[in-house]
Amino acid sequence: MNRPLLCLVSLLMCVLSVSAFAQANTPKPASSGCLSCHEGIEQITQAPAMIALIKALGQQHGDAEGCVMCHGGNPKITDDKAAAHKGTPDSLKAVKGPQMFYPDPGNLWINQYTCSQSTCHAGYSERLEKALMNTEAGKLQGNLWSWGYQQDHKVVWGNYDLSDHDGSVPSVGTEAYKDYMSKFIAKHPDQFPTELKQVPEVNVDDIPQNPNHAALTYSRQQCQRCHVGVTGREKRGDYRGSGCSACHIPYSNDGFYEGNDPSIDKTQAGHVLVHRIQGTRKNKVTVGEVEYSGIPTETCNSCHNRGKRIGVSYQGIMEFPYGSPYDAQGNKQPKLHTKNYLFIKDDLHHQQQSRDGNPTGGMLCQDCHTSLEMHGDGNIPGTTLAQVEIECEDCHGTPQQFPWELPLGRGEEFKQVLEDKPRGLASKLPSYMVFATQYPPEDGYLLTARGNPYGNVVKRGDEVIMHSASGLDFVVPVLKQINDSDTWRNLDAKVAMTQVAGHMDNMECYACHADWVPQCYGCHIDVDYSSGKVDVDWITNANARGEDGLTPDAAYGTDGLTSAGKVSETRSYLRWEEPILGINGEGRVTPMMPGCQLVVTVRDKDGNTVVHNKIWDTPEGLGLDMAAVQPHTAGRKARSCESCHTNPKTLGYGIEDGRFLSRLSEDVYVDLDTATGQIIPSKTQVQMPAIPELEWDLSQVVTRDGKQLVTMGSHWPLTGPLSQEQREKMERTGLCMGCHKEMTNDQLWSKLNSPKVLNDAEHIARMNELLRKAAEPASDAQ
Repeated sequence: MNRPLLCLVSLLMCVLSVSAFAQANTPKPASSGCLSCHEGIEQITQAPAMIALIKALGQQHGDAEGCVMCHGGNPKITDDKAAAHKGTPDSLKAVKGPQMFYPDPGNLWINQYTCSQSTCHAGYSERLEKALMNTEAGKLQGNLWSWGYQQDHKVVWGNYDLSDHDGSVPSVGTEAYKDYMSKFIAKHPDQFPTELKQVPEVNVDDIPQNPNHAALTYSRQQCQRCHVGVTGREKRGDYRGSGCSACHIPYSNDGFYEGNDPSIDKTQAGHVLVHRIQGTRKNKVTVGEVEYSGIPTETCNSCHNRGKRIGVSYQGIMEFPYGSPYDAQGNKQPKLHTKNYLFIKDDLHHQQQSRDGNPTGGMLCQDCHTSLEMHGDGNIPGTTLAQVEIECEDCHGTPQQFPWELPLGRGEEFKQVLEDKPRGLASKLPSYMVFATQYPPEDGYLLTARGNPYGNVVKRGDEVIMHSASGLDFVVPVLKQINDSDTWRNLDAKVAMTQVAGHMDNMECYACHADWVPQCYGCHIDVDYSSGKVDVDWITNANARGEDGLTPDAAYGTDGLTSAGKVSETRSYLRWEEPILGINGEGRVTPMMPGCQLVVTVRDKDGNTVVHNKIWDTPEGLGLDMAAVQPHTAGRKARSCESCHTNPKTLGYGIEDGRFLSRLSEDVYVDLDTATGQIIPSKTQVQMPAIPELEWDLSQVVTRDGKQLVTMGSHWPLTGPLSQEQREKMERTGLCMGCHKEMTNDQLWSKLNSPKVLNDAEHIARMNELLRKAAEPASDAQ
């Protein structure tokens, strides 16, 4: 929103708020306007200025409640539902578009007439249309890469045909941010396209010649439902609106309405939880006896439960096939997002704890992730890394520097030397943040790595205070404070962060502080085009919207339109502990997780198996992607030194140095057999079919002589395994034998050994004693 318009809106809100707010709280007759049917429905917001503006504008069009400002319709018609939901007062027809009644005003395709109209959140609709939450360009590029359909890092495909030809300067953000992003985009044009093409539908007749084109079916049916251009899938945990409503209108996991509108069926799944906007601290939402503010994590997880699974991981849960334990009636757990889950451990920022009277957990996703990351900045980002502007150091700093002393770009250097200039603080917020809860700047707002202020994070002396949309306030641990006061909670942390420079300069914080990473090894996919098989196609739905903006999947009881082919998928095995380390797009050491590790079987329309357990090649190895990830599983205690330095899996060599799962490339029979392995019965069957190209464990990405076996990320040139030099420098596997090999030398060992079995602390003390003794001659010589 430009500043003159912002001033106009602010003035309008001030002038109208007193009279309109009084009118808003004046009881209306039960038969008045929309309330003649919807009496008892929740007021859309409790924010005084916002509801005052809505009602004041509505009054100008004959609707004292303001319903028409969002929904359109004609409040003067109270005896004919169809007519009331079709017509619109003449005064509104110029601004409400062709349909003039919108069941979901937040819907992306009509919200330029509703949420994003000039007197409200102007510009948001256009920015959101280009943002990743709508285009899913990065997901498509990564998926098609692993299928061998795309052969480079250039982002081409999206959910829609889309263009952005107004230049690379973001339409919103500070001048520092705009300058930073313009330079960033110039260096990475492949990751910031100026246009996207809608991912095509497969030509079924081409499948025998091009079986990897089944990637299009897989993407359109299985991957693309999680964008804001469509509504949620009708499954537990997946109910949501579209556009703005996808995040800002609450839906419960079971999808039932719990408000007081008598016209809404409380037994039909798929409805809003209550008719209320959720978003900022000032927008309170009441459901029964519970009042909350902010956007609950589970709202985000209606989408963020697949792919890198960061939402459910943040909550501490990981999908598992078993569904245990049983409930009292002997039932397995209810499916959530079509899966069963096991609780592992939730992220430190999510855990609802306190220390010394201060909360240390209970943070919402929006407390870290910024408005521009959600709504976009007017450009088309091609990957998550292109759109995310935050780093851990933005709030926590480093042991040597406070956050405001760091240069812009710290944490995402992309192997570039940063300008040695402190980023500083902001004293005021840019205009696009005007709708957020306004917190006093105190000593200044902290800045993101790209130069925008965190409107909810401020400097207070040497402290950092984070104001959560939930209503909680957090004192953020600042590393320089800890280091200067020497109040480290354990020596390991002090050594790792202050004495080994490479840790802070070359590694992501979560390379050590991620407690676990969901690891679904092997994505076994069967795509069957025979016998007219079909399934829901989310791209077909998204591009078949009506004048009211609704897509065919929005109708209750259906997920909408279909396309040819039916996809089934399963896994090889699951792990969560001790993830592999590799290099991410920023050039830093990071945890890795299995991405699209595709093992594919395809049958054509005549039922012929075209490929069986096929792995496609990519320019960087087999399409068994191991992807860089910020797992969102942070813990206060970092992973142990040994879990990296003495663990072949961490280095990329596979679990236990890749010595398991050695027969994946051959058919495995299990039956009566002779001592030499010959199967005795003539009637037998393959127990485990071969995956011909797979001659190693799926957890291995590189050989000890440096050969990369699989693709590791598809978006950025710097991604890959740890370098040969890094692996050799890190590895200390077998270090114990440096001493214990002498156990066979009785004479030597008797001089060192103690008859008592040493515990860990005593063992460490003994090693330290020997180290100090070894240094004594050198000291004496000085």
